[in-house]
Amino acid sequence: MSKLAWLFDLDNTLHDASPHIFPQINRSMTEYIARNLGMSEPDAQALRMHYWKRYGATLRGLERHHGVDPHHFLWHTHQFPELARMVIADGGLRQMLRRLPGRKILFTNSPQHYAERVLEVLGIAGLFDAVYAIETTRLQPKPEPGGFRLILRAEGLTPARTVMVEDSLPNLRAARSLGLRTVWVSREARRPRFVDLKVSGVMQLPRMLGVLRRSSG
Repeated sequence: MSKLAWLFDLDNTLHDASPHIFPQINRSMTEYIARNLGMSEPDAQALRMHYWKRYGATLRGLERHHGVDPHHFLWHTHQFPELARMVIADGGLRQMLRRLPGRKILFTNSPQHYAERVLEVLGIAGLFDAVYAIETTRLQPKPEPGGFRLILRAEGLTPARTVMVEDSLPNLRAARSLGLRTVWVSREARRPRFVDLKVSGVMQLPRMLGVLRRSSG
């Protein structure tokens, strides 16, 4: 039987971004919108959330409706001088990934410079065959299908033998619609029909390989 290929999300999948990183990104995006669009901070925060809910990425709304330069936005909203202090992850992450058979590819809506730096801090940069950030998916964020299709073509992946590991249900729904297997990283009790496997953390993946292989036929 051929090996599975793995598409991993980054934030809140391979590490816990909620306590430190996400709050700073949210503050930086709100400040950027307020400064560049001439809005109050409350209005900028409301607009940021509106676009995130509508498009899956704030950048998409700013680009479409306000002509914001995406590279300028991504650079200025993802600056972390103290990133090493802010990243929270399991100490056995590197060993877990090495135990997983098959190719491993990162697929994140974050910018390239940030994604590569987080992988370095986690000590797992050398374990990924490719890194697809928002720039390398031609600014097509998850859950838009374009980024998924680009990766599948570029990497020669068969959807039924490819597993998307994510904390976001909309992104997993999009992956399933294209024929990928899906793993939801969540502590919720429910498991939607489009999720093949739910784990509370990625450290559980090696011992759940049998379930994924059965689900992929």
